[in-house]
Amino acid sequence: MDRKIVILPGTPNDENREFLPEAIKGSDMVVNENGNNSQVYPARLTEHTGVVVEGMHNTWYEYVPASYDGTRQVPLIISMHGGLMTGWGQAVYSSWTLVADREGFIVLFPNACERRFWTVECDAEQLKAATGPNEEGIFLNPPPADPGNNPHMKLVLALIGQMKSKYNIDPGRVFIQGMSMGNLMTSQMARYHAPVFAGKAGSAGPADPRLLFDGKDEVINQGGPLAVWQTRLELDEVPPHYPGDSAEVIKRNREYWKRINRCYTLPEIKIAGEDNLAFYKGEYADLVFRDVKNRDHGQTIDDAEIVWDYLFSGVSRDEQGRLVHTEPNIPRQGDGFAIAIASGSAKVYFNNTLVRMSGPALKHQKLKYHGLNGNAIIRGEYLLVPASFVADVFGGERCNISNEGQSVEMFLRYGRTLQFTRGSIGCVVENRVYSMLCEAVFKDGELYLPIQWICQRLFNYHVSSCEDVLYITDHHAELSFHMARLIRDEILNDS
Repeated sequence: MDRKIVILPGTPNDENREFLPEAIKGSDMVVNENGNNSQVYPARLTEHTGVVVEGMHNTWYEYVPASYDGTRQVPLIISMHGGLMTGWGQAVYSSWTLVADREGFIVLFPNACERRFWTVECDAEQLKAATGPNEEGIFLNPPPADPGNNPHMKLVLALIGQMKSKYNIDPGRVFIQGMSMGNLMTSQMARYHAPVFAGKAGSAGPADPRLLFDGKDEVINQGGPLAVWQTRLELDEVPPHYPGDSAEVIKRNREYWKRINRCYTLPEIKIAGEDNLAFYKGEYADLVFRDVKNRDHGQTIDDAEIVWDYLFSGVSRDEQGRLVHTEPNIPRQGDGFAIAIASGSAKVYFNNTLVRMSGPALKHQKLKYHGLNGNAIIRGEYLLVPASFVADVFGGERCNISNEGQSVEMFLRYGRTLQFTRGSIGCVVENRVYSMLCEAVFKDGELYLPIQWICQRLFNYHVSSCEDVLYITDHHAELSFHMARLIRDEILNDS
């Protein structure tokens, strides 16, 4: 049977600015809305209604790929929509149905009833900041909530049971994923019911850290370890009533699962274009952190594809309920060649290992003076590193140091020769004069060089910078804000 992914042409409607245009349902309309791109409404997406949880009229959507024949067990994905959205909205604003066509799994898209808000926990202070628990459209319950009485958690568990009865579902390969408020719900399900799932993923919507850690900074968790994927968007802002800024909230959410899964080793970093990925290996389960450059709240159309290929395709639970990690569709490996450097740190993340330079990276300003006695204008800021590090990275067979360390001549692999000297923006490359981005600086007995210029001009590497962190690799890579913070705080922190 043909398992090709086919994206169908749709009729664009960029004039429709509704949050979730109802006209999409059952049509070929596609829209670019809330930072997300929709696909054509899937023909095989079926709507189901009934009373699954007492006191609630429930609606959910099932997607069963054409390849399913019931003769073998298949994985089940539960995908949770954002606030004010619907199950069918999550189907068209994600690529789960497309990946299901290729991989043969079944997808369940539940509805959060007519109010379109999931029943999620919130901190007492958060509850005060919200419009109120009794206001129309607000559906929150503050801790200490009894998870057994949460109607939407009961709904998800009951629907999983129904799907297992109706289809030949692999009980060890049930996964949950959500976007925005759906991610809050996914996180909540994982904290209480992790053994039901082999993995969980979410985009946007980090949890309030007050729900994750108690007053003694101990994790609050009843579910145990779980393979976890966190997608963040660089320009997304967390709710203003969360404690701390967005970067701190996102860091705390990552720290939560690092502790539970016992992820104590360095992550491997992979940056491909706008996708910034950190792969953590855990003693109990793995964690993947993804930050998307230049994106705001929502989920990318390929988020489902990436989650499946890197994580869900390679994790399951055995008959004893233990998590088993196998090789996923795409191995979770860092970039083969990469250098991460942070201003003020002597540590360098080089090819997914830590090395130490003879001195910390130095942020240096290139100045331009206007006229006699004129003011100086900053023309650029660049990170400088010790010349000895440059020689080590690029295979210096030997270095001639002269003028008490103020001049350095390097003999690199393939016969290349370089010469730098204190205070000069000029250097000599294979007996020719080149102009660098800024001058070489002599500090603490060693010559410091602009690593960005050396990598770009002499070796044709790609260099991206953010938050005084440089990421250098041999392919196109755009370092994002939260990945830069991760590299600086968790890898290159000298404290």
